Amino acid sequence: MFTNRARILVTGLFVILLAVILKLKVYELAAVCVMFIGFLIWGYFKQGTIVLAAKAFHQKDYDKAENLLKQVPKAEWLSKRRRGFYEFIYGGVCLQKREYAEAEQHYELAALYPLRSANDHVAALVHVANINVRNGNYEKARVYLQLTEKHKDNITAKMKDVIQKVEQELKKH
Repeated sequence: MFTNRARILVTGLFVILLAVILKLKVYELAAVCVMFIGFLIWGYFKQGTIVLAAKAFHQKDYDKAENLLKQVPKAEWLSKRRRGFYEFIYGGVCLQKREYAEAEQHYELAALYPLRSANDHVAALVHVANINVRNGNYEKARVYLQLTEKHKDNITAKMKDVIQKVEQELKKH
């Protein structure tokens, strides 16, 4: 749960500590320092700044969330759980900015990865369906709504209500 700047600072401190420990020839502590440095580097590529971006997103600070998501060097390198959450949050940021085409792409990708809960997975699918209803692509919207059927037992009543509203909108067309 570090920003990239904090991660670099902590890694630098561990490198300095490692140099001092090697000078004192305490190899057990040196191994621990190397382990922490490796963990920080691994976290940079596999965990990224997703947790901080999620916190900013839930606080409705969308600019901060987007800046934290942009600090991720390559989304493809994130772990599967983080990648799904990355795409989900980025889709929400794009939705807030009214960039519907980009939001649709991010939500489609989010639906391919494991998310925190079935409710989040269904939310990603419903967002894609809703965007396609807005764009007049009703067949694609129907397909994405059908994908939500297998999760009907594991979602909240609020999400069921949202699905029902999108289905009603589809029936009009």
